[in-house]
Amino acid sequence: MKIEIMSLGPLGTNCYIVYQDNQALVFDPGGESEKVKTFLSANQLDPKAILLTHGHFDHIGAVDTLRKFYEIDVYIHQAEADWLEDAQKNGSLMFIGETIQTQKPDQLLTPEKMTLGNFQFEIIHTPGHSPGSVTFLFHEQLMMISGDVLFYQGIGRTDLPGGNFEELKQSIKQKIYTLDKDFDIYPGHGPKTSIANEKKANPFIPC
Repeated sequence: MKIEIMSLGPLGTNCYIVYQDNQALVFDPGGESEKVKTFLSANQLDPKAILLTHGHFDHIGAVDTLRKFYEIDVYIHQAEADWLEDAQKNGSLMFIGETIQTQKPDQLLTPEKMTLGNFQFEIIHTPGHSPGSVTFLFHEQLMMISGDVLFYQGIGRTDLPGGNFEELKQSIKQKIYTLDKDFDIYPGHGPKTSIANEKKANPFIPC
């Protein structure tokens, strides 16, 4: 399995394309849909779904374009089922003074093990940055896509509507730090890191 990282949209959000054989999953397409389409086309990949770690505006800017073009479903946690359509809740009006909205999600995520096409992964609910933040775990590959929960020597901000530092701390300590230390972490912004690195050096949530 391979992973492509693209920095997209108004805040340079990490969009991830996870792929193997001729199938792909698209995570958090924050904007610039043509870049995503170009990569998928160049590698002859058939996307199976758009998966969102949460519903903030910088993670959803290319959702509708890609959903319509490929005729695929969009997944988000049930706690943020109405964020995609609401520019107040997704923060676009507050932060960039523009309305970024998409149609409602096609599917709602709950914590479970899931299979989509050739891919098997686990969804864990990791609130704190936002009430519906989730982390996607690929156990066999020892990699996770964490959205804005945990960064390289950083954590997601908790001063936005629905944010809660105590929830974020519990999510990281009880649901992420308890996993295999060799898990690579692919965050919503910035470079990848690992559980081992963050348990050792994260100044906000030390082990």
